Amino acid sequence: MDTTTAPLTLHPFTVADAERVLSGEVDPHDGWEGAYAFTDEPELLAEYLRTVQQNGDPTPFGPYLVRRGEDGPAIGGVNLFGPPGDDGAVEFAFGLVPAVRGQGLSTHTVAAVVELARSAGVVILRAEAEVPNLPARRALEGAGFSQSSRTTEAITYDLHL
Repeated sequence: MDTTTAPLTLHPFTVADAERVLSGEVDPHDGWEGAYAFTDEPELLAEYLRTVQQNGDPTPFGPYLVRRGEDGPAIGGVNLFGPPGDDGAVEFAFGLVPAVRGQGLSTHTVAAVVELARSAGVVILRAEAEVPNLPARRALEGAGFSQSSRTTEAITYDLHL
């Protein structure tokens, strides 16, 4: 099930997608604006495959492609680390290709994740941003996230849904 928030769509990975990307194949349909591929984060896809084997499909949690529009090129990725813990919290991470940074798409990506988490019954949505990553921090803060902890390297943000 895709989550579309103009101008982008979160498309959940399937087992076939994860196996294909981990094997080094890039589907021409993905497009990868800016030539980025999810292969930079193989541990996320490997963990997704382990989860599917051990517990079944975790959707709506797990990895997603971020696409421009509904069927446009892939411009990044999101991972929801779920299911929720005892406190109802789910952490997520996101990243966009360098070619699309500075276009406000991080804000739309975070909004789509909030919508997806809310529809999945998540109580607290959590994300971490490196201190120097001002665009990610601004996207999280603009969506209503507040700082819950901070180290010299990173800030953890929470949003109560």
